[in-house]
Amino acid sequence: MSISRKPINRGGIKSAGYDRASRVLEIEFSSGKVLQHTNVGDEIAQRFLASSSPMGYYQDKIEEEYPTRR
Repeated sequence: MSISRKPINRGGIKSAGYDRASRVLEIEFSSGKVLQHTNVGDEIAQRFLASSSPMGYYQDKIEEEYPTRR
């Protein structure tokens, strides 16, 4: 699955994208690591993508809440 990511370049996150049909949020970190979180709702994904503090939002609302695959 290929997800189009948009540049973020803030707080340790390089880019991120969301696929609404499969409910997958893909995040590329500044380290180069890419994670996909599954079963992420549209509202959570959109709030993350629009956040002025994406790493804080990720750690608070996504990191431990949604299944992860690399």
